[in-house]
Amino acid sequence: MNEDKDTPFLARWARRKAEVREGKPVPAEPLPVVVAPAPPAPPAAAEVAAPPTPEPPPLTLDDVAQLDTKTGDFTRFVRPSVTPEVKNAALHKLFHADPHFNVMDGLDTYIDDYNKPDPLPASMLRQMVQAQFLGLFTEDETKAKEAGKPAAPDDQDADLRLQPDDAAGRRGPEPGPEPDADRQH
Repeated sequence: MNEDKDTPFLARWARRKAEVREGKPVPAEPLPVVVAPAPPAPPAAAEVAAPPTPEPPPLTLDDVAQLDTKTGDFTRFVRPSVTPEVKNAALHKLFHADPHFNVMDGLDTYIDDYNKPDPLPASMLRQMVQAQFLGLFTEDETKAKEAGKPAAPDDQDADLRLQPDDAAGRRGPEPGPEPDADRQH
C-alpha cells in the first residue's frame, strides 16, 4: 500500500490496467472520507421574535435631484430593484458632475475623429513630386524669384532636408561593363 502512494498516478493506472487485462483481481482502493458540515444551530428566540425591517420606498427621480455628488451615496441607486430610468439618471449625474469621472483616459483607441485630415507642413508639401507635378507652388516660386527671396522657406534642419536629385540631368558614362572588360590580354 505504501508503494502505491509513492508511485506516480499514471504508473499505478498503467499497472492496474495491465493486471485487469491479465485477469488478476485488483484490490479496491479505500474511498476518501468526506465529513459533512454540521447543521446550523436553531435561531435564538430573540431573533425569531424580531419583526422584519420594512422595505424602503422605491427611489424616484426626485431622489436623484436631491443627491449630493460630493458626499452622496450612489450605491443605493445601482441595486437591481431600482428602475433603469432612475439608475441612469443617477449615474449621469455622477459622471457629469465630478470631473474625476468625466475625463477620458486616452487609452481608448477609437476616441479620435479620423475624419479630420492630418495636414502636411508646407515645407514637406513643396518637396513632394506630386505637388511639383501639379504645379501647386509655381506661382509662389515665380513671385519669390521676382522679389529676390528664396522660393521655399528654410524651416527645416539642413541635415534632414531632402537633397535635389540631379542624377537625371547629369551626363556621364552609361552604367554597365567597362569597354575594356571584354578584351582579353
